[in-house]
Amino acid sequence: MCVALARIIELPRLEDERGALSLIEAEAHVPFEIRRLYWLYGVPESASRGAHAHRELEQVVIALSGGLSIVLDDGAVRRTFELNRPDRGLYVPPRVWRELFAFLPGTVCLVAASEVYREADYIRDYAAFTREVTAA
Repeated sequence: MCVALARIIELPRLEDERGALSLIEAEAHVPFEIRRLYWLYGVPESASRGAHAHRELEQVVIALSGGLSIVLDDGAVRRTFELNRPDRGLYVPPRVWRELFAFLPGTVCLVAASEVYREADYIRDYAAFTREVTAA
């Protein structure tokens, strides 16, 4: 896989005088069946998260409130995305290194994942990641 497959996904936004509502329906708004949801919050502005890749897992990352930056890297191309709207998500394909940083105060980041947690799917060392993706 490569960074070129990563993309911003516009999620439905329904709005009236009562406020706004956005939603995700598996395989309609994201390109996979959602098997796990988790969220990040209380992340200090100076902290970073991620710093890993997945062999098979796909994700959509959404800043429900606040904002953050995400660098995606496939071993050849690095690209930075800014997330700061709850009606937009970033699709992250497998075999792409990701680093989340520059969290704004009060950021809540939701991640929809295609698989349940499985440690064997993680590549946590960048040098090992680049060796693995260039060998494929």
